[in-house]
Amino acid sequence: MNENSNKLWAGRSSKSADSRVNDFNSSIRFDFRLVYQDIRGSIAHATMLGRQGIIPAAEAEALVNELEKLADEVSRGELLPPADAEDIHTFIEAELTSRLGDAGKRLHTARSRNDQVATDFKLWVREECLSLRDEFAKLVKALITIAEKNLDTVMPGYTHLQRAQPVTFGHYMLAYVQMFLRDCSRLSDAYDRAAEGCPLGSGALAGTTHPIDRELTASLLGFSSPCENSMDGVSDRDFALELLSDLSIASVHMSRLAEEIILWSSTEFAFIELDDAFSTGSSIMPQKKNPDVAELVRGKTGRVFGDLMALLTAMKGLPLAYNKDMQEDKEAVFDAVDTVRLGLSAFIPMCETMTVNASRMRDAAGRGFINATDCADYLAAKGVPFRDAYKAVGGIVKFCIETNKTLETMTLDEYRAVRAEFDEDIYDAISLDRCVAGRNVYGGPAPDEAARRLAAAKSALSLYAEV
Repeated sequence: MNENSNKLWAGRSSKSADSRVNDFNSSIRFDFRLVYQDIRGSIAHATMLGRQGIIPAAEAEALVNELEKLADEVSRGELLPPADAEDIHTFIEAELTSRLGDAGKRLHTARSRNDQVATDFKLWVREECLSLRDEFAKLVKALITIAEKNLDTVMPGYTHLQRAQPVTFGHYMLAYVQMFLRDCSRLSDAYDRAAEGCPLGSGALAGTTHPIDRELTASLLGFSSPCENSMDGVSDRDFALELLSDLSIASVHMSRLAEEIILWSSTEFAFIELDDAFSTGSSIMPQKKNPDVAELVRGKTGRVFGDLMALLTAMKGLPLAYNKDMQEDKEAVFDAVDTVRLGLSAFIPMCETMTVNASRMRDAAGRGFINATDCADYLAAKGVPFRDAYKAVGGIVKFCIETNKTLETMTLDEYRAVRAEFDEDIYDAISLDRCVAGRNVYGGPAPDEAARRLAAAKSALSLYAEV
């Protein structure tokens, strides 16, 4: 007997497929992950077939009941596919046929694996968009809590990793809050697009001659409408690429914050200390406390990028409609989702439990002439053209370096030797607290303004989570 007879595509071939082809062709080892989506799609399809009179109503009801039983058995771990199953679709149909006979075989009427898998995968991606968005919302909430406690914690801001201007740690954290809020927004947008255009009913590529009701199946599955074009319906993987793109951008943000944490927790900075539960030691150096969670988050970013590039490359040269290359879509997306979710599971509590060393930050802010711009602004406010003020303060910084002084320890006579416009109020103008508080522009680091932006961030977060 032709061993292909138990395949959905049996009938055309007179020769059995080589076992190595079967192994290479099989996707059950990873697409079993779509079992609930496959069952859900099949329930919608069977319901529609019965209502349209394409199959007997009694058989449609039996199919729905048995599919619900299958879902329950899978959830309890009582039903697993055999090792030689081709894919999740074949496995479910074979189970139904073994239990219901010919009724099980009728489920595939007016349907192809092409529109079936596109529907299953789109349902799965849609669910993950919301689930991951909620996880990033938890990270936003953790960073907002840190920011709220540190709106007055003065620290150096950096450009080129050189001390640049005074900010606060709260302002610093709110920068990452903005990044991750955008990630939440992107994932919400991705969900909305994935909820458009149900592929079911597209068939292999050209729909079907059966009188199906695509609006009904789309509605039952929570889509806003059926897809507009059957060829696009079975060959579109934009929804998967969009999720991978969003996760790649979010991974960039996680990696940037991870890099900051790695630097800040070093002895050279000592701005923060990680909780012992979220750091590791050395096998040979007993004094070490390594930021392994942050380093792994930073390292795994490349893996998420690779998943995106793998699918982009697989899709870039495909003609319409379905091609077997598209079987490569799921593993890349599954891996990226798992990688990001696993990283967040450790990254969020690591942030929540880290200790902020405010005095160390303040001490660092007091060195490095980060109030030099404020000194130049002081002269500009006195009527000195900014370029002249900039040049004068550059000379002052050079003098301080040569004489081992700071802007605060220079005497008024030394200031006036550079520009006559300097007066006693220069010392107030260059005080760190004044420098920060003076930057009260929209989006600036002044504590009052940062508090307003924090409130706005809480309002934005409330769209995704309780705050």
